[in-house]
Amino acid sequence: MALFGKKQNYTTIQVKKRDVPDGLWVKCPSCGEIVYKEEISANLEVCTKCGHHFNLPRDKRIQLLSDEGSFEEWAGSIASVDTLGFTGRQSYVDKLEANQKKSGHSDAVTVGGCMLAGRAIGLGVMDFSFLGASMGSVVGERITYLIERCTAEQRPVLLVCASGGARMYEGLLSLMQMAKTSAALARHAEAGLAYIPILTHPTMAGVMASFATLGDLIVAEPEALIGFAGPRVIKETTQQDLPEGFQRAEFLQDHGLIDMVISRNQMRERMVSVLDYLCDARP
Repeated sequence: MALFGKKQNYTTIQVKKRDVPDGLWVKCPSCGEIVYKEEISANLEVCTKCGHHFNLPRDKRIQLLSDEGSFEEWAGSIASVDTLGFTGRQSYVDKLEANQKKSGHSDAVTVGGCMLAGRAIGLGVMDFSFLGASMGSVVGERITYLIERCTAEQRPVLLVCASGGARMYEGLLSLMQMAKTSAALARHAEAGLAYIPILTHPTMAGVMASFATLGDLIVAEPEALIGFAGPRVIKETTQQDLPEGFQRAEFLQDHGLIDMVISRNQMRERMVSVLDYLCDARP
């Protein structure tokens, strides 16, 4: 009893958790593996365990599809304006400024001319991290400029597509970009020039219904979500159970909408081969 009555002096040993910087590891949403972030970055943002394709920043995408140091940006000075005076929880102007500051780019697409394996091409890259790569007036105008200039300079066009749809802050002006870009592509095709859209995750709505599916060859990355409306909207409209994965690139390839599903690690090599075939086969 005397033992229990005495106040014991115990020494508490505290083990410090080893300091580990944040952001070194990434959990893959497909396989659930914890992967070293540098490994994924070195592998073009593709999981080294299962091949899941993470978002690839537009600057890296441009590097992937152009010869080193050859890319020249076009139409970069074209800027969005708040024509409708849109207001909500946050104004359109504030949203633009926030996304420009976050991304370091003025809008959701970068277009320009470059060389790919020594061939002069036009290249456009849409960036989903900028307002969901929504198709506003500037996005449509830059893509139209890219196509029309490449038509004049007799260049084929590669366009990396990604979008959540129209930019609601611009109303009807956004929807008009579908017709404008499609008309430019029709003239490009009449000139006998190649156009290849590369559909990445996700490519939806107005972009999908216009220039994303007007190519000589329609290419997609693995497991990319591609469609017009979302699965929930389609199910509620049709009142039918839909096949699993019916809006994924592989399903669409099996049913004839997509021509090729190409892993990002093979994209450059395959595009060089495709352009050699399409461009050299034409008179």
